[in-house]
Amino acid sequence: MSPAPESKQDRRPPYQHAADELRRDILQGRIKPGEQMPSIRELQERFGVANMTARGALNVLRDEGLIYTIHGRGSFVADHDAAGEFSVGYTPPAWYLANRDKTPPPQAEQTEGGPDGSEATGDALTEMLTALRDELRALSADHQELRREVEELKSQQSKSQP
Repeated sequence: MSPAPESKQDRRPPYQHAADELRRDILQGRIKPGEQMPSIRELQERFGVANMTARGALNVLRDEGLIYTIHGRGSFVADHDAAGEFSVGYTPPAWYLANRDKTPPPQAEQTEGGPDGSEATGDALTEMLTALRDELRALSADHQELRREVEELKSQQSKSQP
């Protein structure tokens, strides 16, 4: 992915562009399950972004369950079956499912204070962000519950072993 063109047709943050391209690579099988993701430095060079931007892209994919990270080793693609379904219960975010087959439409330049539809776009963006926030909260709650269950299972297992 090259840096965004000057017209800035798509105003999403650079980490989201990088995450989208990496997600496509994973879902289309260019990066296979268990395979190591490119390093932060490689992502910086590939996408022409800063260190934190590359980390942000990996964080998005990790939060979605597409990749996992082993401290000191790197990030790896999560396992999925032959049909492309992720065994960890991966569900792509709603905005991704709704837009995965679409290319982003060019956005018209907005003028200040004019009735150019910028309010409708802002409302749609607010709704999407609210939905994403709610989805993240639900996932966080699920994550916490799973962690508790794992701790309980470990505790039970250690009690049953001599």
